[in-house]
This record gives sequence, C-alpha cells and structure tokens, in this order.
Amino acid sequence: MKTRRLLFPTVSALILLAGLGQLGVSQTTRQPDPISAPPAVTNAGKITATARYFDPQNGLSADAAVAYALNNNAELAAMKKEAEAGAALVRQARLRANPSLEISGTRQIAGMDKSLMVQGALPLELGGRVGARVRVAERELEIREQAFAERQRQVAADVRIKFGESLAAVSKLKFTEEILDVATQNWQLVSARVAEGRRPPLEQNMEAVELNRIRAMRETSEGDVEVRLLELRNLIGMAPDQPILLRGDFENLLRSLEPQPEASERAIQTRPDLLGARAVERLAAARLDQARAEGRIDADVMLGYQRMRSGFPLLGFQETTGALLPIDSKFQFFTFGVTLKLPVRNRNQGLIAAAILEEDAARSRREFGELTIRREVAAAYARYNRAVRAEQIYRVGVRDQAAANLNVVRQTYEVGSKTLLDYIADQRRFIETEREFIDSQFEAYASYIDIMRATSAPELTNK
Repeated sequence: MKTRRLLFPTVSALILLAGLGQLGVSQTTRQPDPISAPPAVTNAGKITATARYFDPQNGLSADAAVAYALNNNAELAAMKKEAEAGAALVRQARLRANPSLEISGTRQIAGMDKSLMVQGALPLELGGRVGARVRVAERELEIREQAFAERQRQVAADVRIKFGESLAAVSKLKFTEEILDVATQNWQLVSARVAEGRRPPLEQNMEAVELNRIRAMRETSEGDVEVRLLELRNLIGMAPDQPILLRGDFENLLRSLEPQPEASERAIQTRPDLLGARAVERLAAARLDQARAEGRIDADVMLGYQRMRSGFPLLGFQETTGALLPIDSKFQFFTFGVTLKLPVRNRNQGLIAAAILEEDAARSRREFGELTIRREVAAAYARYNRAVRAEQIYRVGVRDQAAANLNVVRQTYEVGSKTLLDYIADQRRFIETEREFIDSQFEAYASYIDIMRATSAPELTNK
C-alpha cells in the first residue's frame, strides 16, 4: 500500500507572488487594515490559532485517544459492570436449592393433648435441572461479554473517526490562516499602489472584500475545530472545558492492510457482534434444555421428628400396685417421606415449543449476520480503494496544478493581461481545491477505519 502524507499546504509561492511589485513601495505609503486584525495571525514570531489545537510533539494521538476512551467512557463502564453482574449470576446458578424447615405444634383447647412436630425438606432437583440452569446463565454471561466487546469496537472506531474529523478541521484552519496571510499582503500591496495612483481604488475595495471573506472563513474553520473537539471530548469521556491538543497526520494513522479474503474470514471468526449472535443461538439451545429438564419429574426428601402428649382428666389404677394415677401418655415419632412432583398436566410444552422457535430465529439471525459482515468488509475495501485513488489524483494531478495556475494568473495580472477579478476567482478555486484535498485525505483515512471496524482488527482497540 502506498503511503500518504498529510501536507499542511505550503503557500510560499503565493507569498512570493504577493511580493511582486513591492520594490519602490515605502512603509509610509501603506494604508491601514480595512478591519481589525484577527487575534491570532500566522506571521513569524506570533502564535497561530492552530497552535491552540495542534501540538506535533506533545499532543494527543489517535491511539492515546482510544485508550483514554476505553478507560473513561461511562457507557463502557456500565456495560462492564453488567458483564460482572452476569458472572455473579453464573455463581448463583451453580448453588443448590436451600432445604426447608417446618416447625409446628398443636394444643387441645380445654384439654391435655398437645404435640410438637419438626420437619425438614430437601429439594433434589432431578432431571439435570442444575446443569441446565448453569448453562443458561453461562450463555447469558457470554452475551454480555460480547456486547461489551462490541461496544468497545464501536467506540474505538467512532473515536478514531472523530479524531480524523478534528485533524482535518485543524488542517483546514492552518491552510486558511496561511491564505489569510497571503490575502493580507495582497491587500497591503494593492493599497500601496492605489495610494501611488498606479491602481484604481476599486481594486483596493475588491481586495478588502476578499480579505474579509477569508477572515470569515477562518472564523468558521476555527468554530468547526472547536465543535469537533467538543464532540471528541464527549466521546472519550473528557469534560468540555478540559484542554486537548492533537498530534499526528493521516500518513502515520494508516497501516498496511491484509488481503480482503483473509480479512473477511477473520471478521467472521472474531467480530464480537457475530460472536454474540452465536451466543444467543447457544442460549436458545440452553433454554430448550432447561425447559425440558423442568418438565420432568422432581422430588423433595422429607425428614422429621414428632412428639405427642395425650391424656384425660381422670385417674386410673396402676396394674401392679393399684395406686391411682393420671391418665397421661407421651409418644415420639421419627417421620420421613418423599414428595414427588409429577409432570402430568404441565410438562412445559409451551416453553419447549417457544424455545425451539427462538433457537430457529437465533440461527437465522446468525446466518444473516455472517452475510452482512461479508458485505460490510467488501464495501469497506471498495470504499477504501476508491478513496485512496481519489486522494492520489488530488495530490498529483489537482492541487499542484491548481497552485501553478494561480501563480500564472497572478503574474499575468501583474503585467496587466488579467484582471484582479480573474486572480480572485482563481484564488477561490485554489482554496476550494486545497480544502477538497484535505477532505480526500480524511475520506481515505475514514475508509481505512471502516475496514478496521468491519474486520474487528486488533489495532482498532490497541490490542
């Protein structure tokens, strides 16, 4: 893959052209600026507006922005907690049902009879109920984990796209500031010539209009940078007022790509959304097993102890001595038994039928997901190939020629063969061309990120 370089457009040729005819013009003949100068200009020794957003040494790189987002994005933090909750549910599913203990007693009203009974029951959970319950919980955990990984993939791609948008906006701002320097020098030059009587006053007014138009463009460009950076801050989890500087260029943001067939197969094997669809399919199968298990016979084992006292308000004779004794007897019992839950009328027929249908639906969604991923990978590669070609055409066959054309028009204007309107019109075409070139660089970068997103490349999340 051919490498591309983000070139902040050089306008040294234009600055040289702006100096044509400057000989013989003294400082006292220059007219004041028609409007107040912007607070940040690109003259040597002065801080530009671009420097408030771009630092090639200490700024935030795309990889660092992704790492910051993965650690600070609130939505990702919430989904991570949900995955941890799923792990806790698996632990809960492995636990056996608690035994039950029943204590009861009776007392005869106006009599002497009374009893005490203590009985415990232990559910057996027959028919593979525990294993089926655990498998359902494990599949639900897998779905949550894949949902978290999928959201990480999306956030990482969105951060890289937003980073590229911000970098392109900074590039346009830098170019606009350079053009503003040229327009300012052009206006000063024409104003000096008008003061000397070598040019009509209309040309000074025309240059003033063009200068103010470029200044307005600079304000719009800086506003676009501020909005893009606010969106980037929000995406990675920064406060709106937290300072941020960017660094990098589109060349270093791009890496080599693997062939499309290999990338497509890797996406089928590793895409979190497809892995999640497969987990949903396995969850439907686990729920089917659980419905069948719960439709089988089950039993509870019961053990108990019972103590009874029974008597009458009369006296009886003891057989050996003949003494009178109260009629009162005490009895103790050990009880046991089994409670069977017989699936006679309810064998979970409805749940089983629903689980079968859900499994079929999950299988269809998984198959459609595989087809969709292949289409997404193919579309991303097609977009990337065309975007790279367009960017190379702009780089080689458009922007350099546009600069050369502007140079020729400026020279012919200086010698009187072209009017100032011709030069201004060609300068506007040059500005439009350069901004379109920056857009083509971003499009190539964005299409590259689409390939990384579609193939779930490890580089997307810095893994």
